[in-house]
Order: sequence, then structure tokens, then C-alpha cells
Amino acid sequence: MQSRMSRRQALTAALCALALPTVATAQSWPSRPVTLVVPFPAGGNTDVLGRSVAAALSDRLGKQFIVDNRGGAGGNIGATAVAKGVPDGYTLLFSTPGPVAQNRLMYKTMPFDPDKDLQPIVLIANSPLMITAKANSPFKTLEQLVAYAKANPNKINIGVPGQGTLGHITSELLQKSADIKLTNVPYRGTTPIVTDLLGGQIELAVDFMSSYVPLVKEGKIIALATTGSKRSESLPDVPTISETGVAKFEASAWYSLLAPTGTPPEVIEKVNAAVNEWLKTEKSAEVLANMSMQANGGTPEDLKAYIASEVAKWGPVIKAANIQF
Repeated sequence: MQSRMSRRQALTAALCALALPTVATAQSWPSRPVTLVVPFPAGGNTDVLGRSVAAALSDRLGKQFIVDNRGGAGGNIGATAVAKGVPDGYTLLFSTPGPVAQNRLMYKTMPFDPDKDLQPIVLIANSPLMITAKANSPFKTLEQLVAYAKANPNKINIGVPGQGTLGHITSELLQKSADIKLTNVPYRGTTPIVTDLLGGQIELAVDFMSSYVPLVKEGKIIALATTGSKRSESLPDVPTISETGVAKFEASAWYSLLAPTGTPPEVIEKVNAAVNEWLKTEKSAEVLANMSMQANGGTPEDLKAYIASEVAKWGPVIKAANIQF
């Protein structure tokens, strides 16, 4: 009996010893620099916000958070590196909707499973889009546009920033929700859309707000509506699409943090708390306002539910538009 007890005590002690390093690692995290993978090239709004979040985490958690830009395949290359990485808290993903929600609906094959391989941490911010019209457009409101488009299907051109982009699928969602038909004109990015909208080669555009807000304020183009769930502080007089009568319409880019599945819960909690604290500061409000973004925050469970709702919303739209890569 005594021998059996001794063996049992020895086994318990051994198991406790094995568990100690893991607990100590989680409690002392971060003890070295953390890599924040941004799955898009440097320079755009995604990169700017990612670097702002990295700086905030560095300040709050006492170790440097280093941005690693790994662009390509709609964000899948960078996201794959994190999804298949070691779940020790030292590699995190700063993601847009593509890698964690929309790409699975458009790409024939995915190198990872976003739901199984990535662990949600926090939803940081949303970036609504805007429907704009050329300066001499007969449409001064979205209601006027919808009425004309119903009577004249496919007669209006709308510029979108590339096939499969958020601007493209937002145009498709608008047409589905308002029961109208527009002609999508895909461009390679924002700059040529702005050029043609100013020149009158296209009637409308749907794109992220930041490049268009100055043009609206200068009277060079007309803002018909924004696509978020609430009005933008950048243009508070411009209604949301829902306010114009297209019920429950919401479309925006969103930015979130995720980790490889299996990352210690203590790490998830620390990062979540640090980001939520930062989102309450004047500094974060300034950063987001400069890019016409809206703060979010919340729990990992909130982000998980939001991702699921985005997949459910965009799945039928992308399938009906036959967008596939």
C-alpha cells in the first residue's frame, strides 16, 4: 500500500513539474518581442492601424510588438503563417475580413481553416464604405438613385476597386437589398476610380471613405450614403443606407486580432484587455478618425460571433455574383 502511494505521489509530482513551465510561460508573457503579422503590404490603412495597435500593445505589455507585413493571396499568405505557427503567444494576426471570413467564400481552396486554426482575440474597428456620385449627377440622394435604377436596370455604371473586393461585394449586396441592377466597373484600386468619377466617366463609386471625404467636403463629388451601422463622424450629415430605406443594411471592413489555436488563455486575456483599454483613449479616437473608422472592442466570443455573422451574410451574395478565385 505504501509503495503504491509513493508511486502515485511521484507521478503527481512529475505531472506538476511538467505543467509548471507552461504556467510560468503564460504568466510571464510576454518575455520577448511579439510578431504581429499584417497580411497586406505596408502603407495602406490596414498597415497604419496595425502599427498603431502594435505600438499600443508595446506600451501596455512592456515588450515590443513588431509588425511583419506578409501580403499576397487576399491576405491568405500572412494568415497561413500565423494559423500554422506555434501557439505560444509570440505570433499574432492582425486581420481584415478576407482571411478569416470572406476568402473561404471566394477561393476554391484555402490553405487553412479560419474557424479551427485561428483563435479570436478582439474586434478592433470597423471601416464603412460610401456610395458617391459625380458632381453633376441627377441623383442627390440614394432614394433618387434607387428609384431611377428600378426603372432603368443596368443603365448606371458604378466603379468598384477590383473583382472580389469589399467594394465589389458591397455593390452586389446593395443591388440585392434594394432590388436594383447596376453595372459594376472593376478598377485596379481607388485612384483610377476617383479619376473617372471626377471626370464623369462613371456615375457612381463604392469604396472606402477616407479617399473620398475631402472630395465631398470640397463639393467635387456627392455623398449619397455610407454603409456602416451608424453615421460617420467624418460626414455626420450623410445618412447610412439603412436610414434611406434599405432595411438592415451594413457593410464594412473590420480589423481584428487572432492567434493560432491553442494559444494560452492568459495571453488572449492580456491582449484583449490591452486593446479594449487603448480603444477608450483619445489617441485611438484620433487614429481611427483620421481613417474614417469606428471603434469596436469586446470579448473574444463577440469576435467569434461576428465572424460567423459575416460569413452568413456574404455567402449568398458572393455565390449569386459567382465570384471565385
